[in-house]
Amino acid sequence: MSAPPTQPRDRAAVLCGLAGWLPPRVVTNEELAGRLDTSDTWIRARTGIGRRHFAEPGQATSDLAVAAGRRALRSAGMDEVDAVVVTTTTPDRSCPATAPLVADRLGLTGAAAFDVSAVCTGFVYGLASAAGLIAAHVAERVLLIGADTYSTIVDPLDRTNAIIFGDGAGAVVLRAGHSDEPGAVGHFDLGSDGAGEELIMVAAGGSRQRSASGPVAPQDHHFAMRGKEVYRHAVTRMTASARATLTLADRKVDDIDRIVPHQANLRILRSVAEDLGLPSERLVTNVESVGNTGAASIPLALADAAARNTIHAGERVLLTAFGGGLTWGSCLLTWPALARTDRPHDNPHDTGGTQEP
Repeated sequence: MSAPPTQPRDRAAVLCGLAGWLPPRVVTNEELAGRLDTSDTWIRARTGIGRRHFAEPGQATSDLAVAAGRRALRSAGMDEVDAVVVTTTTPDRSCPATAPLVADRLGLTGAAAFDVSAVCTGFVYGLASAAGLIAAHVAERVLLIGADTYSTIVDPLDRTNAIIFGDGAGAVVLRAGHSDEPGAVGHFDLGSDGAGEELIMVAAGGSRQRSASGPVAPQDHHFAMRGKEVYRHAVTRMTASARATLTLADRKVDDIDRIVPHQANLRILRSVAEDLGLPSERLVTNVESVGNTGAASIPLALADAAARNTIHAGERVLLTAFGGGLTWGSCLLTWPALARTDRPHDNPHDTGGTQEP
């Protein structure tokens, strides 16, 4: 009697490379306190942040993305991919997208390349997009980069927001594999609520403002956020999205070894973990040393944790994020054994460089 046919294994995107990159310039709380009439104690009490990194004058988001992407490719042992996805709120230009430029500078000319804009949820949205390319047989390998230079859109004299945000880039490489492999990107939950667009926004620069008559207020060119309302939405949405993802995966909270939320601020992260019933030791954070880096925050936190060996192969990892739009999303995966992961801080000679306009 012949053996019964084996069931085909589900095709999935598998994480096989990871890296982060931070611009060398460190901005401490003490430096900000001098111009914002505040103090290190006040900033730490409200955000948990002690320092952040800023891009140098003339350094753009693509420069950070190139540096992180190069390191992620090295981590994966690859020099070619079929697609490059860059998720950012601070593209080099409103037109064209930043991803084709990044692909070209990495020697990946000819690869599909596009941007994803979902503010601080961008990395999770980008991960879903990259996984979809692989699942649909459009690509075998995808480089996904989250990169933001918030120092270019935050008013340096805005006491509320200037203390929170930093610049950075994080990247992952995904390859085609199977859903039962470690590193396979699993279930997703994504959502949005455009009725809350004014809670997090840059009012000027888009077609809405450009098509209107009348002068533009200087502050409309800067990032604005209603902190108290955003705090409530962030905790509620990330918690609900995380639970929805666990339900889709038929998992319980107790099954999760590590939760990596968008690094908004330490109070939000701890509230999400508490609302989910996860002990604090399962919470992965690096917001204390890098601030809120937008779309870069989750991959930067992952790269930092992997380099410090605080996240281990075989652990179930839950990613969850919230951002402007409003947008939110979560994803579940089993952590792989990566060949190499450098800490984002370990980059004295690995710079993104600058690109002339």
